[in-house]
Amino acid sequence: MPRGNDQQTKVHYKGTEDDFVVFVEGAKILEEWKSDKSIPLAQVVGGWKIFVTHKHGVQGIHDEASNGALESEFGTHKEEEVIKQILEKGTVQESENRERQGDTNITKGGTVAH
Repeated sequence: MPRGNDQQTKVHYKGTEDDFVVFVEGAKILEEWKSDKSIPLAQVVGGWKIFVTHKHGVQGIHDEASNGALESEFGTHKEEEVIKQILEKGTVQESENRERQGDTNITKGGTVAH
């Protein structure tokens, strides 16, 4: 059974010192939130984490952003305020993970010499 081919949507914000990434539930709900701020932010954001990629763009290693990094880039380290800025000013990146097929138990069948 194929696994891991879910769509992944993230918002990339290119800052002056670092690149920041926030995962969202989907591009459609993000656009709805941008035009209607009464939609709860919790329905838009996929987890309350802000990641920093150390200037490697959206594909870099995702480390959790420190309060100091958020403070120097956004002027605050309050997650809700920073996430709002990233969602409003960042660019949406959508990707679909490729399907993973693998042997579940190679000790069964003809793959192992008995």
